[in-house]
Amino acid sequence: MTNIFDQIAEKYDRWFDSPEGRAIFRAELACLRLLRHEPADRWLEVGVGTGRFAAALGIAEGVDSSPPMLAFAARRGIQTCTGTAEVLPYPDESFDGVLLVTTLSFVQDPAKAIEECTRVLRPGGTLLAGIIPAESPWGREYARKASEGHHVYSHARFLSVQQLQEFATAAGLCLQESASTLFWPPGSPPPETPVIEAGEVAGAGFVALQFVAFQL
Repeated sequence: MTNIFDQIAEKYDRWFDSPEGRAIFRAELACLRLLRHEPADRWLEVGVGTGRFAAALGIAEGVDSSPPMLAFAARRGIQTCTGTAEVLPYPDESFDGVLLVTTLSFVQDPAKAIEECTRVLRPGGTLLAGIIPAESPWGREYARKASEGHHVYSHARFLSVQQLQEFATAAGLCLQESASTLFWPPGSPPPETPVIEAGEVAGAGFVALQFVAFQL
């Protein structure tokens, strides 16, 4: 199956340097940093893309299904591997932490992806997942673009916060903390300093949830 990101890797990466891209990345990164407490442990980003988040968060390893995207990540110093979220090419209990940033919107089976992330986590390990909630203004705007045939969003499926929690619970994960950001409406000028609030705030365009694996 053709990976939509193979054809747009360079354009995708350049978006982060646009005014909108910089503002959104800054807010999402600050939200994730609020919850990531183990910078020295072995972490993996699943759906690493071009490596922007992994590099900024000090995550050394990343997996993605798009070789052109991985080429950018490798240039950012990320140890890359080709694979899908539903079938991770790693042994059981390999990592102390796994990061997912909007990846679940572009996988075939989000529940299976979370099961796989849990499989490669060590007991007590952390899954840090950031999503664009389907019920948020940003989720609805992207869904509108998808309905109009947008070349990226037409391939996306946005989850609700509740769906993510249900998938995580079924995989044996326990929610520990959460944080929210992107409180400005899509298309409006962003604030100079991103607002980050603890918890799952209604209307937030980005919510990060930290889960812990209690495997026996």
